[in-house]
Amino acid sequence: KYMTAKVFIDGEAGTTGLQIRERLARHSGVDIVSIEPAKRKDPNERAKLLNDVDVVILCLPDEGATEALVMIKNSNVRIIDASTAHRTVQGWAYGFPEMNRLQRQKIADAKLVTNPGCYATGAVAILRPLIDAAVIPHNAAITILGVSGYSGGGRSMIEEFEDPDCPSFTSAPFRIYGLGLKHKHVPEIQVHTGLGHRPLFMPSVGRYAQGMIVEVPLDLAKLQGAPTLSSLYDVLSAAYADERFVHVVPQSESRAITTLEPEQLNGTNDMRLYVFGSEENRQAVVVAVLDNLGKGASGQAVQNLNIMLGLPEADGLILES
Repeated sequence: KYMTAKVFIDGEAGTTGLQIRERLARHSGVDIVSIEPAKRKDPNERAKLLNDVDVVILCLPDEGATEALVMIKNSNVRIIDASTAHRTVQGWAYGFPEMNRLQRQKIADAKLVTNPGCYATGAVAILRPLIDAAVIPHNAAITILGVSGYSGGGRSMIEEFEDPDCPSFTSAPFRIYGLGLKHKHVPEIQVHTGLGHRPLFMPSVGRYAQGMIVEVPLDLAKLQGAPTLSSLYDVLSAAYADERFVHVVPQSESRAITTLEPEQLNGTNDMRLYVFGSEENRQAVVVAVLDNLGKGASGQAVQNLNIMLGLPEADGLILES
C-alpha cells in the first residue's frame, strides 16, 4: 500500500477539480501535486506530472480526458476520470461503491475508475437495488425527473446564471433542458441500473448553485408483482443498511414530509433516499437528494480515491469536530 500517495488533478481549476482539491487539502493520506502556474500551458510539464504520480484525477471535458490517457505511459499510474467519456466502457470500474455488494472491491482493484454522473448517481441508487430484487422488471418503462443547481452545468452554465455580462445570461428562476431526450447521463443510467431499454430522463436547473433531486415515479399497479410502498422501502433499506453515505429515510419520517428541497445535503458526500406515495392510489415516487458537487462529483471522486488507496472512505469527506 501507499505511504503518502501522490495525486495530480488534471483540470484542477474547474468546478469539480477545485472541490476535489478542497477536500484533499484536509486529507492526511495524500500529497497533491500541482503544475506550476508559469508552466500551465506546457504539455511536457503536464505529461511529466501525469506519469510521475500514483493517481491522476481527470477533471476535463471528454475529449481532454481521452487525450490525457494517451499521454500516460507509466503503467503504474491509476486513473479516476470525472468526465462522461468512459462510464460505459469495458475495463473501467464504475465509481459508485454502494451500487452493489461487489462494486467496492472492483474499485479497490481497478487501475481505471470512471466517476459517475450526478443525475446517474441518484438514478442508479434508486433503480439498481429494485431491479436486482425484481421489484421493478428490467424491461419496465421508466421515467426519471431531475433538478440540479446550475453548477451542474459547469463553467458555462454558472456564467449564464451569475454573470450579467454573459451573452446568454438568464434571470430565469427555473428551466427545463435536454428536450431532445439525449442527455449524456442516460446511457450510463441504462447500463448500470440493468434496464432493458432506454429510460426517459428529463433534467432541469434551478436558480441556486448546488444541490440535486432525482425522482423516479412508479405506477405500482402496473408493475409485475404489484409492489407496495413498504416493499420498495424494504429493498432499498436492506441494500444500503451498512452504508455511511447513502441513507434510506424511514417511512414514518417520509410520511411526515410535505415538501423537499434540493440544497439540504450541500457540502456533504451524503445521499438520502425517500419512498413517497399513496398506497390507496397504488402510486409511488422514489426520490434521491444529494449535492451534485458532493456525492454527485467531487466527494464521490475522493471516496473512490480512498477505496483505491486502501484508506478509510471518509478521509477528507467528514469534517472532524
